[in-house]
Amino acid sequence: MTTREQVLAVCKANWEYRGLDESSVREMLDELDAHLRDAAADGRGAEAVVGKDMKAFAASWARARTPLPVRLLRMTAMITFVTGWMLLFGHLVRWTAELPVSTSRIAFFAVLATVTVTWDMRRGSSALGRGWLVANAAAVAAAISILWPAGDRTLFHLPLWCSLLLLAPGLPYALADARAKRRAGKTPDATAPAAR
Repeated sequence: MTTREQVLAVCKANWEYRGLDESSVREMLDELDAHLRDAAADGRGAEAVVGKDMKAFAASWARARTPLPVRLLRMTAMITFVTGWMLLFGHLVRWTAELPVSTSRIAFFAVLATVTVTWDMRRGSSALGRGWLVANAAAVAAAISILWPAGDRTLFHLPLWCSLLLLAPGLPYALADARAKRRAGKTPDATAPAAR
């Protein structure tokens, strides 16, 4: 049985992870707490308010509170950030300052980054586990579908500084996410809603 405190803690962590400002988080927690108390007074559990998937509930509420252009900007920045890290990993594995780039590699990285970030933003949690498997399967399928008709010839060589440059747009978001996770972990009573 899910308790009111668990629901509030999961939603608070999700909203802070998504970068919602403190006053919005406090207001949303107060409103959610009121709904949960009303449900408890009527003899219903927390699942009657949030459903079976608390993270999906929190994510949908956060999306409703964040304008579409802001979400698209964040998603684009995070896609370049994830792509930059994957390219840096490629530089490290090959131990080279220039990474050969082919059509199939572009398709693989584009699909992997897009699916990973989309999963992350929709669920409010890291795209590891099932989400990571889905992202990799989609990326491999895209790479294979491009590889067959286009071949695997190198289009150009990507220098290391370009991979590092791709990190720049998403860096502020990644730092804000890390701070929010740390804050959520350090809060002595993360489950208690703020006083009105």
